[in-house]
Amino acid sequence: MVAEYNPREIEPKWQKFWEEHNFNRTDEEGQKKYYVLEMFPYPSGRLHMGHMRVYSIGDVLARFLRMRGFSVLHPMGWDAFGLPAENAAIERQVHPAQWTYANIEAMRKQQKALGISYDWEREVATCAPDYYKWTQWLFILFYNRGLAYKKKAAVNWCPHCNTVLANEQVEDGGCWRCSSEVVVKDLEQWFFRITDYAERLLDDLKLLSGWPERVRTMQENWIGKSEGAQIRFPIKGSERHIPVFTTRPDTLYGVTYMVLAAEHPLVDELTLGTPQEVTVHAFVAKTRKLTDVARSSTEMIKEGVFTGAYCINPVNGEEVPILVGNYVLLGYGTGAVMGVPAHDQRDFEFARKYDLPMRVVISPRDNYLQAEDLTEAFVDEGVLVHSSLFDGKPNVAVKKEITEYLVENNWGEAKITYRLRDWLISRQRYWGAPIPMVYCDHCGTVPVPEEQLPVLLPEDVVFKEGGKSPLADHPAYLHTTCPACGGDARRETDTMDTFIDSSWYYFRYTDSQNDTLPFAKEKSDAWVPVDQYIGGIEHAILHLLYSRFFTKVLHDAGFTSAVEPFTRLLAQGMVNKDGAKMSKSKGNVVSPDEIIEKYGADTGRLFILFAAPPEKGLDWSDRGVEGCYRFLKRVWRLVDRYADAVSHVGSERSTADESDLTLRRAMHTALKKVTDDIEERFNFNTAISSVMEAVNAAYSYMNEKEDNIHPGIMAEILEMVVLILAPFAPHLGEEMWVRLGHSESVHLQDWPTYDPAALVVSEVEVVVQVNGKVRSRLTLPAGLNAEAMQQLVVSDERITQLVADKQVIKVVTIPDKLVNIVVR
Repeated sequence: MVAEYNPREIEPKWQKFWEEHNFNRTDEEGQKKYYVLEMFPYPSGRLHMGHMRVYSIGDVLARFLRMRGFSVLHPMGWDAFGLPAENAAIERQVHPAQWTYANIEAMRKQQKALGISYDWEREVATCAPDYYKWTQWLFILFYNRGLAYKKKAAVNWCPHCNTVLANEQVEDGGCWRCSSEVVVKDLEQWFFRITDYAERLLDDLKLLSGWPERVRTMQENWIGKSEGAQIRFPIKGSERHIPVFTTRPDTLYGVTYMVLAAEHPLVDELTLGTPQEVTVHAFVAKTRKLTDVARSSTEMIKEGVFTGAYCINPVNGEEVPILVGNYVLLGYGTGAVMGVPAHDQRDFEFARKYDLPMRVVISPRDNYLQAEDLTEAFVDEGVLVHSSLFDGKPNVAVKKEITEYLVENNWGEAKITYRLRDWLISRQRYWGAPIPMVYCDHCGTVPVPEEQLPVLLPEDVVFKEGGKSPLADHPAYLHTTCPACGGDARRETDTMDTFIDSSWYYFRYTDSQNDTLPFAKEKSDAWVPVDQYIGGIEHAILHLLYSRFFTKVLHDAGFTSAVEPFTRLLAQGMVNKDGAKMSKSKGNVVSPDEIIEKYGADTGRLFILFAAPPEKGLDWSDRGVEGCYRFLKRVWRLVDRYADAVSHVGSERSTADESDLTLRRAMHTALKKVTDDIEERFNFNTAISSVMEAVNAAYSYMNEKEDNIHPGIMAEILEMVVLILAPFAPHLGEEMWVRLGHSESVHLQDWPTYDPAALVVSEVEVVVQVNGKVRSRLTLPAGLNAEAMQQLVVSDERITQLVADKQVIKVVTIPDKLVNIVVR
């Protein structure tokens, strides 16, 4: 060991040692198993501080659990398909694979430089054929189970990326990747029938007690279960009817108009050959240029146009005008909305704008409302009025009764709907997993047989400006043979949404070398569900919901016993600098490489875990980094000074005096706190603080004792400091452990156990109050009962003077902490 702490020397040495000895290989034979997983990154080329934070969190937990006797699976891989690689190919004239694998190599090197204890034998890259073969295999599994289908649909289209976007990928009307304005197109697209699992996805949120409440709430709201009634409104002069879903059957007698979505198939039928046809078609064309996200925004101005047609309200026989509106979506509910302007603020404003009638059907019991007096919709609870046989009944309680009335008269039925839509998975880009389907004029749509998987991406492709996928213009890829009849066929040229790749990768880690199945059930069942998943809150809906869906499908297909993919979820906070998120445009980026070069990986890890609780935002501080670096140097000097003196003395302490025992008490207090903070609360910041306090106590002891330290006590203290610091600063831990005379890795040691007897104190400081104000602090024997504490306090000279000539009303005592004397 050199005289000064030199991370540039020790960190590469131990990284080489770990790699040469395959140190982090997963022990599959252990009885106590724990699966720690950080969300795998997109290989952009460089790690940022957000990566460093999430990987450090996972690594501390993994190293701690190994020392606690667990067999830990801690893998890493690459979410490697996606648009950035394809855009890079166009800009830099390199193949996406070349760009991607170069980035993977660079980022893997960075992760190893951080000292992260990954089992690299299980590494996966979603762009590798031996991975996307099984992504295609899973697509066919979904297809055979009726969960994958193709249909023509109005879709969100990014003109810059030249591809379709799911609704979840449209943010404020723009593309989630490039922010370009999204438009709507009609295209034949592949979908996954996630709506078949809506109820289970909702119900099973109760199984996820280890997830943040806000994430579960976000998923619940996205699934959006609604219970109500579906009502049939006959169209005047037609045999057809308009089905309408509503959660408010209690307002049915107040319907004064009907609004259809612009895409509703009845719009053309109702306006064909009528005076309204031209006006309606122009309105429809204008509306269809808007995305679903824009049309459902609360900020959008609601517009509509009359079709000239009417429908009949089944409960009262009234004619109701039918309009087309820009705020109604065909994909939600039935694509038709009944207007109740007296009891819905949106409908109220729409009716006022277009001079549509209003009827009050819910009113306070003691103050009946009139429609002409309303200045806003009445949305509170009340009793029904102008509602025939339901008048006078509470509106909430009568919903079920009205629904039953509709069923009895064959006007409707009870129904449950969901906000969740089927998952659109087609993408018109090259760098993704090819959809393994072919089209035959004779046989129709045919899945590629398993023995022909993977359908490989051709490498000899030419990328053009504008981003159009080269697959559609690649004859050797496009033209193929039908697997069913042997005739001519053409391949599907769309690739899969990259969220499919990340929806099952945690299974593949459990059996990453399997070449006959995506994974063997017995291997995945040994590890899945993941015990602790760590990643950003931005994945609360997309990735996490899709992963839950995949797990349930695989469970139903008999491939896993798990019904949920992740038992516990930690959504770590952002890393900010100068009050803003780190970004190149703001010029406030700090690279992990800079920190490693200047201070070492252990310092970077320690700071990023010490600066804030993991779920909170972290403000970067250069001074904070310097402070952590100084702390590690203090630990280094402490061990270096006493290592030779204590390396062979054991932990004998029969001759220990009070200062020796005080130091031991501080160390075991820290040990207990660190253990609890990591194991139960993930409070890594307070755990590190406790280590710092123990080191400070050791320095105070050293300064007091000088060369008269107790060797046995100091030996115990130094070993404990190194052991509990090792998960946070793994390189320093290894080096100091060797310096203390050990030959085996510190990370193979058992986590120390605190000694309850060491925490017992002989004396305590007790706060003394008079009428709630602090008047004194006394050192008393520990463990006194209330009466003994009171006797010692009132016999103190200062307290005697303060309460002289006063009547003592009562004395409040908290054992070993406080005595409050109440006087008057």
